[in-house]
Amino acid sequence: MPSHTVDKIRNIVLCGHGAAGKTTLADKFLMLTGAVKGNHSVDDGTSVCDFDEDEKHHKYSIEAAITHFEHAGHLFNVIDTPGYPDFIGQTISSLQAVETAAIVIDAHSGIAVNTRRVFKEAGAHGLGRIIIINKLDAENVDYPGLLKSITETFGSQCVPLNVPIGHGHDFKGVVSTLRPPGDAAGALVNPQEVNKSLIESIVEVDDEVMDHYLEGTPPTDEELARLMVISIARGNLIPVICVSAKTGLGLKELLDALVMCALPATALEHEGVKEAATVKLQQTPDAPLSAQVFKTRIDPFVQKLSYIRVFAGTLKKDATVNASGARKGVKLTQLFLVQGNQTTPIDAAGPGYIVAVAKMEDLHVSTSLGDVVLPRIIFPTPMVGLAVSPKTRGDETKLSGALHKIVEEDPTVHLDRDPQTKELVMTGTSELHLTIIRERLKHRDKVEVDTHEPKIPYRETIQTTAEGSYRHKKQTGGRGQFGEVHIRMYPLPEGTNIEEFATKHRFASMKEYHFDPKHNFLWVNSVVGGTIPSNFLPAIEKGFKERIERGVIAGYQVQNVCVEVHFGKHHDVDSSEAAFKTAGSMAFRNVFQQAKPGLLEPIVKMFITVPSNKLGDISSDMSGRRGRVLGMDSAGGDMQTVIAEVPLSEVTTYARSLSSLTGGQGSFTMELNHYDVVPGNVQKTIIEKAGMKEEEEE
Repeated sequence: MPSHTVDKIRNIVLCGHGAAGKTTLADKFLMLTGAVKGNHSVDDGTSVCDFDEDEKHHKYSIEAAITHFEHAGHLFNVIDTPGYPDFIGQTISSLQAVETAAIVIDAHSGIAVNTRRVFKEAGAHGLGRIIIINKLDAENVDYPGLLKSITETFGSQCVPLNVPIGHGHDFKGVVSTLRPPGDAAGALVNPQEVNKSLIESIVEVDDEVMDHYLEGTPPTDEELARLMVISIARGNLIPVICVSAKTGLGLKELLDALVMCALPATALEHEGVKEAATVKLQQTPDAPLSAQVFKTRIDPFVQKLSYIRVFAGTLKKDATVNASGARKGVKLTQLFLVQGNQTTPIDAAGPGYIVAVAKMEDLHVSTSLGDVVLPRIIFPTPMVGLAVSPKTRGDETKLSGALHKIVEEDPTVHLDRDPQTKELVMTGTSELHLTIIRERLKHRDKVEVDTHEPKIPYRETIQTTAEGSYRHKKQTGGRGQFGEVHIRMYPLPEGTNIEEFATKHRFASMKEYHFDPKHNFLWVNSVVGGTIPSNFLPAIEKGFKERIERGVIAGYQVQNVCVEVHFGKHHDVDSSEAAFKTAGSMAFRNVFQQAKPGLLEPIVKMFITVPSNKLGDISSDMSGRRGRVLGMDSAGGDMQTVIAEVPLSEVTTYARSLSSLTGGQGSFTMELNHYDVVPGNVQKTIIEKAGMKEEEEE
């Protein structure tokens, strides 16, 4: 049985911007607590967390790494996550498995774009948050200025739990603000002055203790310990802790602070759905099992590892459990505790544990184990694509298998087969993200690929109503082919109420309709009098759907369209499903071309953080990219965040441009916002480039 009770387990994710020192901190935790032997370092390629060959080569984290250690009678599960926003999916999935987010900030560089993003994501997940200021041994550190920037950016609830004594070469350690010493010589901020605001942030969650405090009775150590967890869980307090992972100064104090500040594994309530009803999980070992897969990794030996967080009940090896999405119960294999890329077998895992199981093909990211289905993990929509093909002829099957592994590991990677070009399109979050995937295909799976320019997911639609027909008739000797279809086509804006739409357009008889949410496509059957026999209607709908996938004017998927089939003709002998499928496809094409067809393009919302003196350059650049600046926010210090909407096609290589504009000081994130009509001149170029030829299917 599990050796640690749930109240003694602390699950923490280390997150923040790149190069803040998260991986070094995780390695130091393991070495200081004796969880691993020897010295481990990112710089010399021996890090416990950055064990992948690509990570060793680049010297930054690419995927989340799970570690564990014991300290002061507590079991810590610490997940080290990548710092670059290109790999944000790894952080988002890890947030699902923990109660506390430790946001690491480089004392010299300060708050960066991914610092703000992970802070916001952790808040959205309802986690307790702790800020760790690392690298206080660096030169040119302005601790008071950085602390001011933190409170301005994240709020006054950010209060130092300790403050540094000196910085740079003079950094000698930290001094507590919770129990400040009488002599704090050299401290960059007076700990006595911080103590009052810290105590008030802790005790304000308990009216009785707060009243006693205001009357002059200080809280006891037991009261502080109890109320600090509550205050952090509610977001009233975000402790700020100082350390230098490289020198080790402040590391022991940081570990002790995590014992006190990191939320217990039972601190957050969890809910799921069982038999269409919402239920709260009972986080005890003897409760019904409830667990979730939050990460998948496939090692070079093709052993799939599914990483699982147990929320309730006990997970046991060789047990058969229900798994969401599986047709029947799945039998678990051996359970493992994970230390980087090393595993230790265990027989059972109770609430709060993070474990892995191997070679379970029915388990995927977000799969729930047990009778309760937990909320799926929501990942950002990938927006930058490349068409990929193997460099070596005959490697198609090998590439397909390798890409399947990539998608299994990384939910922010999507694969689609372009219906027009027949190319395989791989979509990710950024250029860097796709570059790393190509490297992984080469190094791990021994598959090299050719790539083409990024594919923009344009969509085709119509802007007005049109109607028409198509007669498919062929006579080649013997049985012929005959099918005639009459349709009306209407624009169908997203979010349209179908019943109101039917009433507005006076569908003669809405006998049957099908709605496809993927393409926002409505098919309506209002045929009367049997002019088209009912057994041919599914074939007509199939012809529509194939045309929707293939596109009409430029080879892109069609969306936001309603098609009403209202009349037709058939032949008792020559009519067939194939004939009506062709007639439906061609009727769709012809009427679509009469309904003012146009292209829609994806518009992304960008958050671009740059020095204040570069704001004019960014605004001008956005204007030249058909973008629109929505506003600006202070990012702390001398940095500003520009919020803009811009067509995705204009920013597929924006990372290089931004680096050039800002001398490497800028950073950005982007997310899909909506689709909008492509301007006429741009649309003409896209259609000409696509070279879509009209088919002659008669």
